[in-house]
Amino acid sequence: MLEAVHLTKRYASLPAVQDLSFALRPGQVLGCLGPNGSGKSTTVKMLTGLLEPTRGAVQFDGRSIQDDLASYRKLLGYVPEEAHLYPYLTGWEYLEMVGTLRGMPESDLNLKIDSLLQLFSLHSSRFASMSTYSKGMRQRILLIAAIMHDPEIFIFDEPLSGLDVTSALIFKNLVQALGHAGKMVFYCSHVLEVVEKVCTDVLILRQGLVIAQDSVANVGK
Repeated sequence: MLEAVHLTKRYASLPAVQDLSFALRPGQVLGCLGPNGSGKSTTVKMLTGLLEPTRGAVQFDGRSIQDDLASYRKLLGYVPEEAHLYPYLTGWEYLEMVGTLRGMPESDLNLKIDSLLQLFSLHSSRFASMSTYSKGMRQRILLIAAIMHDPEIFIFDEPLSGLDVTSALIFKNLVQALGHAGKMVFYCSHVLEVVEKVCTDVLILRQGLVIAQDSVANVGK
């Protein structure tokens, strides 16, 4: 189980997140909703270990992730809000690098890259430099990089940004399949309609505070 325990993050005297607590269990797809400035991205960065909280802790199976951040990150599949990639690499080279760093066997890695590039309609561009990729193509590369090592926890920060309709539909179906497979998914978005379709539960933030937390079915009533 992944838990946020009274998370608070301040920048100087300004609170970005205040006393945030929730639990994410296997099979749960938790949507995090809120307008710009509500604390969503700060929350994501604390969950991934990119930011340390001012107070509180992120815990996995009862232990702070800061105790062994490297081991925790091996369990993560993370898609950030902005697609920062290496433009001089091809799509295949980037995915090969990511898979190698995560210790994937070469035979499994090549098969997984090949199948996922085909799924997201990038196979024909696999040997093109990513400097020639559109925003949507770069976003699809990030999605593949996050899922190809089959992690236990997925953290998606506005993952549909720049995706075409077909890729967005594939991804939504994939998120639901991850939940059904017992994975833990934290899905950060500002689009209510998407969260209603793919998430089991929802957390709504405003100005760094939780204003609602329940199942999608109950929040929609």
